[in-house]
Amino acid sequence: MLGPFVGVLFDGFAYGMLLFLLSVGLSVTLGMMNFVNLAHCAFAMLGGYVTVTLMRDFHWPFFATLPLAFLSAAATAIVFERILYRRLYRASDLDQVLLTIGIAFISVAVAAYLYGTVQQPVEIPTYLRGSWTLFGVNFGIYRVFLVVMALVIGLALVLMLEFTRFGATIRAAVDNQRMARGLGIDVDRSFAVTFALGSGLAGLGGAMAIEIVGLDPAFAFHYLVYVLIVVSVGGLGSIGGSFAAASLIGISDVAGKYYVPELGAFLIYLVMLALLMWRPAGLFGKR
Repeated sequence: MLGPFVGVLFDGFAYGMLLFLLSVGLSVTLGMMNFVNLAHCAFAMLGGYVTVTLMRDFHWPFFATLPLAFLSAAATAIVFERILYRRLYRASDLDQVLLTIGIAFISVAVAAYLYGTVQQPVEIPTYLRGSWTLFGVNFGIYRVFLVVMALVIGLALVLMLEFTRFGATIRAAVDNQRMARGLGIDVDRSFAVTFALGSGLAGLGGAMAIEIVGLDPAFAFHYLVYVLIVVSVGGLGSIGGSFAAASLIGISDVAGKYYVPELGAFLIYLVMLALLMWRPAGLFGKR
């Protein structure tokens, strides 16, 4: 009985790490910049389609496409930040929601027009397929890869935002723009870089998600719900909170579908409700 339980636990944790990769960028931009970007998963979808296009049409290897998935989403985010987002930094939450949800709808229509509505498969390297068996439990190699990538990225983000000059600059620009400008900090550039970083991580997560959850134009909305749950349960601006929330949501989702199939995916909403009733600001949130 222990083997299946450990297997479900690991699969749930790996799925949670995928949600963490998709959501950590929104946690950074929403938590640090107070900007409600509901187009976040559109950037994740963009990264996924970049990977699909490079592998299918130009025969690039999977790993070679990942930096381009990150860079394409980051570059697109800079353009949107310069042209559209910057105008709404001091606008109401409703204005930000209406703009970004409109961008998400447009991205879905463009993806459907260019790629159709079918699932887009990718061919991952042979050494990432299959599974390892340890103590009678099968561990999917690709899922192990996702866990390792999530841990590395999460640690790198914490170190960068908490212990570097760049992170201090970002926090100063967010906390008090007038004071930051008086100290010579380029606030506009800091915000653009933050958006690029958050959206680039979404693009990277979207590229790595294809093997697990597939890719179609509905991706921008379907996984936006999960991403928002992770960010709200974890707490705004908390990378550690997003990691913990993604782990809980991923394990709850997989375990619920395995052990309580009659509830299906509804279990994660019960978990979210219970956690937010206990801690309305999220697990590690301060506001």
